[in-house]
Amino acid sequence: MPLVNVIPGEKIPTAPLNTRLPVWRIPGWLLVFVWLGRGTFRSVVLTGRYWWITGPLAVSGWLIQAHGWLALLSVVSGLAAAIAAWWRFYPASWMRFGWYPLVGRCRRLWIYRRGWTPAMTACGLASMHGGQRWVPRLLGVRSDQWGDRVTVRLLPGQHPDDWSKAAPRLAYSFRLREARAFTTDRPDRVVLYFARRDPLAAVVDPLPVPATLDLSGLEVGKQEAGTPYRLRLAGSHVLIAGATNSGKGSVIWSLLRSLAAGISSGLVEVWAFDPKGGMELAAGAPLFARFVYDDPEAMAGVLEEAVKRMRQRAARLRGITRQHTPTADEPLILVLVDELAALTAYLTDRKIRDRIRESLSLLLSQGRAVGVHVIAALQDPRKEVLPFRDLFPTRIALRMTEPEQSDLVLGDGARDRGATCDLIPETSPGIGFVVLEGVREPVRVRFSYLDDDDLADLAAIYAPGGER
Repeated sequence: MPLVNVIPGEKIPTAPLNTRLPVWRIPGWLLVFVWLGRGTFRSVVLTGRYWWITGPLAVSGWLIQAHGWLALLSVVSGLAAAIAAWWRFYPASWMRFGWYPLVGRCRRLWIYRRGWTPAMTACGLASMHGGQRWVPRLLGVRSDQWGDRVTVRLLPGQHPDDWSKAAPRLAYSFRLREARAFTTDRPDRVVLYFARRDPLAAVVDPLPVPATLDLSGLEVGKQEAGTPYRLRLAGSHVLIAGATNSGKGSVIWSLLRSLAAGISSGLVEVWAFDPKGGMELAAGAPLFARFVYDDPEAMAGVLEEAVKRMRQRAARLRGITRQHTPTADEPLILVLVDELAALTAYLTDRKIRDRIRESLSLLLSQGRAVGVHVIAALQDPRKEVLPFRDLFPTRIALRMTEPEQSDLVLGDGARDRGATCDLIPETSPGIGFVVLEGVREPVRVRFSYLDDDDLADLAAIYAPGGER
């Protein structure tokens, strides 16, 4: 190989890099066949996907071709008569299996499908890869009288929290006011609920008192789907938080009404504490086994007595059972505290305040298994006001004054998942969000409202030992 002499400082000429790509010339007739094949494939897919449109059109065309217009008119008239009879005599079945599935398909085609790609792009839910736009796939739409449930397949790298944060923007993209995201049994899917109407706009009347005590599901109000909401008390404590006039009393009295049969039969003992001088709970005084409302020292003493009863019961049940079952001899003890912050933060007597805090901490940490449950309401959810907030497995957040308070009560990220407590209007007391231990999504609920006459009747009829 010959050697090249290089003079110092002299530039060596280099040949330019050839980056020209090879050109493939495709005949025109081949492009025509490719376009025809692609169009045929898409036509078949669309025909199968929208069979509920193409099927009737095909049958109508065949009837006209084979038997004429009169045959088609006769078939259409018969179907219309059958549908009218179905709607007239079985309206619930018609709405569930006939009307709402049709509404869902129409809304999927004309509302969601048409604006799906622009909405996904504008809300940051579409992605670019390899120069192509990837859009989450719309799998289905199920409608009812209140809203639409839109099932979506997630793109790789997406998380349900991404959809929870984007849900308010998606709602306005489709000309609606509210949307929330829910997880499903499948990790690659998410369900978006778009509300068209609010089933919780009207006040919920007092619910019937159940004949038997069922701690696994106390009916206390109505949830967003328009169905009754049942709250589990067995093995749980309940924290209720909300601003002034947000409806904390509705939650308390709805729970007591659901427990009324157990209170009357002696299966439930209610120990009530009302630091506000008895203004809220005095109407139900006949229902309570203990009622303390004006003396902080007396409240501390009753709470210490509850701790003593809890420990005695634990000693009797140790080695026999891990979960208490209420009986007349061993009733469920319900410690009901209205305005908990008045006992844990606002008391000026430090010794009494520490006694109350210690008793409540013991009841919350050890009482569930032995049938001692705590229901507490407060306005200020800050950590320094309620240091043992995490000991409440069931949390209810009503209207709040600040966005951050939703996460303080319900847990981190609750507001991003739809618990917009600060947006609840003042004209809708009793509406709130419920979060259960181990359940990711908050549930929107409106609790029933009991006026003074309802409370008087409840106390007179279901007082312990009274005759109904």
